[in-house]
Amino acid sequence: MAYDLIVLGSGPGGYPAAIRASQLGKKVAIVERENLGGICLNWGCIPTKALLKSAQVFEYAKHAADYGIEVNDPKQNFGNVIKRSRGVADKMNKGVQFLMKKNKIDVIMGNGKLIAANKLEVTAADGNKQVLEAANIVIATGARARELPALKLDGKKIIGYRDAMNLPDQPKSMIVVGSGAIGTEFAYFYNSMGTKVTIVEFLPRIVPVEDEDISKELEKSFKKQGISIMTNSEVTSVDTSGDGVKATIKTPEGEVALEADILLSAVGITANIENIGLEELGIATDKGRIIVDANQQTNIPGIYSIGDCTPHQALAHKATKEGINAAEHLAGEKPGHIDYNNVPGCTYCSPEIASVGYTEKAAKDAGYEVKVGKFPFIASGKAVSAGSPEGFVKIIYDAKYGELLGCHMIGNNVTELIAEVVVARKLETTAHEILNAIHPHPTMSETVKEATAVAYGEATDI
Repeated sequence: MAYDLIVLGSGPGGYPAAIRASQLGKKVAIVERENLGGICLNWGCIPTKALLKSAQVFEYAKHAADYGIEVNDPKQNFGNVIKRSRGVADKMNKGVQFLMKKNKIDVIMGNGKLIAANKLEVTAADGNKQVLEAANIVIATGARARELPALKLDGKKIIGYRDAMNLPDQPKSMIVVGSGAIGTEFAYFYNSMGTKVTIVEFLPRIVPVEDEDISKELEKSFKKQGISIMTNSEVTSVDTSGDGVKATIKTPEGEVALEADILLSAVGITANIENIGLEELGIATDKGRIIVDANQQTNIPGIYSIGDCTPHQALAHKATKEGINAAEHLAGEKPGHIDYNNVPGCTYCSPEIASVGYTEKAAKDAGYEVKVGKFPFIASGKAVSAGSPEGFVKIIYDAKYGELLGCHMIGNNVTELIAEVVVARKLETTAHEILNAIHPHPTMSETVKEATAVAYGEATDI
């Protein structure tokens, strides 16, 4: 059967690409080897947020007395927490199935491989093969957990994020290697559930892609919560012959031996670009990612690529926008090109982290003279009344023109606040306009304006 578009992969980039193309009148098929919705919906973004919400509710229950509420000896049921998370993922998966039917998109289950610029061979689970033809193909195959030579995943004692979401029993202790979004989220979750957690980070600070002030604040908070943190440290070997794991860790002070029930490797991701026909067609790659232009086109006409298997941030919302752009371009539309410096990043541990644009250091390195404002949540009436006074909003402006260069937040619900800054930067909003836009009080959102006031010496609340 011939299609206008075949999408290989149904994650947060693939299924929106298919839907948008269908909306534009194209006949579309989507090929998926495992579950509709991809890693994000089934094993990433969505079910992890369910786990983290359970941890947050448990934390609230343990500290209910702080709010004048009496809750006697709250307990968590680890199995039910995991069960709820899987239920959320299953519900969202059914939602994607509905969207495919609603938009008249053919769903073909199996492994897809490009055999020509307009042909995709699909091998079903039973081994049967079929060849699909399309004028355009979008590669949206995503990524998987990166594996280090010293940390070979066995799914039992050395695990990746998928295993961490579905453990049959709660470990008493865990070593988390890597402190990006995945590592910090699981560290918070398991620590909140009562597991003794140690984070091992190769770089000098945790959440190393964030502004330095954010890293310092999260480290302080995590240590207060009882999480041990080892930076400038590397796991050089792991012995799994006993009941748990024995990790040898190289630190600035020398080698350290650390024992735990389980080691979670959260050291990044690897794009899924093997065995899908890239080499046979001559599709260009670099550093394990598919090279694309500003319209998501590869070097082969009619073939596009989006999401984690392409350069830039490995984020679901970035993949979604790339998928929609690709669909619009192949349909003859003219989508606006993506500003990758205005893609927000969110980490859903507690306290949450949200950021967009330049860090203070990156802005200075780029040659900007900056004005920086930091507004602490301890000075926010809404944050204090909610019992969440830790954290801050840090905002960075160009001193010459008032251009909004970046914003970095840490605290309760900051992942809901960052969108204001993203839209403001998209509209080329200046500090003057932020200051003169009346924000509601008392809210967490007004802290964006308050941080701006600090940057310009106009603060009235600190």
